[in-house]
Amino acid sequence: MSGLTSRRLVLAVLSMAVLLPRAVAAQADEVLRWNRIARDAAAAADVGPSTRFGGVAIMHLAIHDALNATDRRFAPYRFSGPVNPAASANAAIAAAAHATLVALLPKGTPAFDTARREALAAIPEGTSKALGLKMGAEAAAAVLAARANDGSGRVVPYVPGTAPGAYRPTPPDFTPAFAMEWALVAPFALSSAAQFRPAPPPAVGSPQARADMEEVRAIGAQTSRTRSAEQSEIARFWYEGSDQGWNRIAREAAAAHRLDAWESARLLALVNVAIADSIIGGVEAKYHYNYWRPVTAIREAGETEWLSDLETPAVPDYPSTHTVQGAAVAAVLSRFFETDFVTFSMTSGDPYPGITRRFWSFSQAARENGASRVLAGIHFTSAVQAGYEQGDRIGAWAFEHLLRPSPARQPLPSFKQP
Repeated sequence: MSGLTSRRLVLAVLSMAVLLPRAVAAQADEVLRWNRIARDAAAAADVGPSTRFGGVAIMHLAIHDALNATDRRFAPYRFSGPVNPAASANAAIAAAAHATLVALLPKGTPAFDTARREALAAIPEGTSKALGLKMGAEAAAAVLAARANDGSGRVVPYVPGTAPGAYRPTPPDFTPAFAMEWALVAPFALSSAAQFRPAPPPAVGSPQARADMEEVRAIGAQTSRTRSAEQSEIARFWYEGSDQGWNRIAREAAAAHRLDAWESARLLALVNVAIADSIIGGVEAKYHYNYWRPVTAIREAGETEWLSDLETPAVPDYPSTHTVQGAAVAAVLSRFFETDFVTFSMTSGDPYPGITRRFWSFSQAARENGASRVLAGIHFTSAVQAGYEQGDRIGAWAFEHLLRPSPARQPLPSFKQP
């Protein structure tokens, strides 16, 4: 072999070494990009839980199944068509994401069309692209069909109670309770909505109930003199929708660990399934127990003008579904990365954007997420603790029962702290 030929061979090998990681990174970036697009669209559209929480889970399950049709690394959710490695992974991602989002959030179609065009413009025309588009469309159709009759379209009227301990609408605007129908939606991973229903809340007038009320009365009041500046910041930092904040954490963890597209797709599918099932299970428990919010209990105890620091959502207290979601995602993340001790920082979004906090583990973040609801004056500690326990069990169940590694492949490498 001549010296010139040898040099050309070395350069070709080095070029491949550079290009292959870039290609893998680009595929992973597409999964994260569609997560941002979906979450932002669902939040901006102000849609109900069935779309906001379930819809993004459906999109990520379709992306996961589409990618696995190009390389079967994990068990599929619903689409198990023939594997074809010749298909473009990025085309499959774009087709699956676009088809599910257009079906679930039709008002966002122009933005989704633009995102699809941008993704496909970078892929050369040819058989690989066409195969990827076909796989993505088929995966989306399979997942959408599986969720077509999940019960999310029901409307369930709610009649508030009047007895001590029964939930009723809260000030300042006394909005009627909502989302009761979400308790009747078929879960993604759980065997039933009530599978991990927590034990009952403290009886009204019991020592635990009185202690809970006194705690939130003092620290969660709009005019509290005991809540510190940092505690007020924590309450505002976590007041953003859990689905937004925890997806941001998952994206940052995926990028920091340099996950490839298949790993990112699996992670975000599990995260969003855990979020959806947390809402299903948490809301089922909320309306089963129908427990009053702190502001109602405190006002009926004599402080008739008491208000929580942040506005109380129009659903019963027990358990805190905000806490259920955070604990479920933390359970998924710690199992996925094989350690809870991953340091990260996050900056909050609306309605209190721009607050940055740093954490040394997923569980620490989940615990602070739950505690924020007491600091905000909108949940009792018992509701937060029940939410943490329920969420931890939901997240563990989802991780152990969905999208497991394919037995035909070698064991996954252990993840290291970035």
